[in-house]
Amino acid sequence: MPSDKVCKTVHQYSKTPLCAEDMKKLQEIAADYGKVKRYVYQRYSGIGGLSKLYPGYTVQNEMTESGLRGELGLPSVYFYLAVFDALGDIKSQWARTKSRVLQLIGRNEGLTEEEKHYLRFLLKVNNAFTAVLNQEPIVLPRELQRKQEELASKVDAEKLHRYLCRQVRKYRVKSRETDKAETEPQASVQPPWGFSVAERAYRYGEKDGSRGIYISTKENRKRVFVPLTDGNQYKRQLYVRLYPQEGNVEIMTAVDVAVRVHEDYVNRIGLAMGMFTMLTTQEGHHYGEELGALQTEYAEWVRQQTRSYNRNRADNPGRRKYNARRHRMEERLHSYINQELNRFLRTEKPRRIYIVRMPRPKAGGINRKINHSVAMWQRGYIRSRLEQKCREQSVEIVEVLGKDISNECSSCGAVESGGRKKGIFLCNACGYSAEEKTNTARNVLKRGMEGRVVN
Repeated sequence: MPSDKVCKTVHQYSKTPLCAEDMKKLQEIAADYGKVKRYVYQRYSGIGGLSKLYPGYTVQNEMTESGLRGELGLPSVYFYLAVFDALGDIKSQWARTKSRVLQLIGRNEGLTEEEKHYLRFLLKVNNAFTAVLNQEPIVLPRELQRKQEELASKVDAEKLHRYLCRQVRKYRVKSRETDKAETEPQASVQPPWGFSVAERAYRYGEKDGSRGIYISTKENRKRVFVPLTDGNQYKRQLYVRLYPQEGNVEIMTAVDVAVRVHEDYVNRIGLAMGMFTMLTTQEGHHYGEELGALQTEYAEWVRQQTRSYNRNRADNPGRRKYNARRHRMEERLHSYINQELNRFLRTEKPRRIYIVRMPRPKAGGINRKINHSVAMWQRGYIRSRLEQKCREQSVEIVEVLGKDISNECSSCGAVESGGRKKGIFLCNACGYSAEEKTNTARNVLKRGMEGRVVN
């Protein structure tokens, strides 16, 4: 993709609720789409399926021969999208597993450099990695085989093979869908109400004066018309998400948009992120001041609903209303976050933004209510949306080192020389006082300007 383009996800929404018959037809596609994905998870997400993942044609051929498509009556345009959708998830899980094991190898002081080098070779070469996990002889192309034998001659290869197997078993990354597919009978899993659709399975058009999209169904030459709130048309793969209770449809697609360059965006901004006020700049400007109230309301509601559900689990209460309301609350929260991020960029006009690298989540404390609120904090969503919007507006984000950044006086540089009282930072060394987040944002900017950044 050219450097002057950036990929973003756009959404389209149904203008009016679909009738029950049309929604049922789309639900049938979504249910079968989920069954195909779960079948792929069950069959290929394990260690035994590693040899068939790349490039994926083996899986495609075996799925064709399985007869599942004919059994479900699912058109091929949906069937193979579901197969490769699940296959992509499995590949991603293995990539994250390898990354995690690589980190562990690098931090293991009990391994020599030669041993680490050999383990990294095994993780990098897919065929070698697959053979080790399946306890099979390593057979590679000539040059790679020579390299493997050379590295193995310098270490105890069998010992390292067992070590690698243990680490993979212990730290293997799985998605929720994979866990469900492996542990629950296929028929007992609630299907997700969504599916991908290729360009040849839909077309845009009009019906009864409304502009919308016609989506293919399981019936031959039959399509469901979904009236849309906008007239935009796309020629690429779409993802259709269904909300059966409301009769609504959401359509998502990835598009390439031109990066905008603003001549008046020249400022350097230091940012402090918080749970209650989303962003604070070094000048004390606040954005997202209602975030804390919205997040607290959301977290408290989820906590109460969870307690109620656990108390009444024996009565098997339904979760449809709960899921629908939770979705609405998340959408309201995300809408507010995006609005405030847009306001921040328009107002501050940044050319470069300095921000602290976010630490990994830590274990919870004693207060469960506080733990729950922290767990519901949308910091990952805020950060991802900020990065996306900055890419679209040609704004650079620089991460600075964060050690003691909130305990350092931004005026004199003394660390832990002051205290906090009702959100105000007080420095005993020089007498400087400022709002706590403003002081942190000033430190962020100062460290960025001094080059104390994360490489």
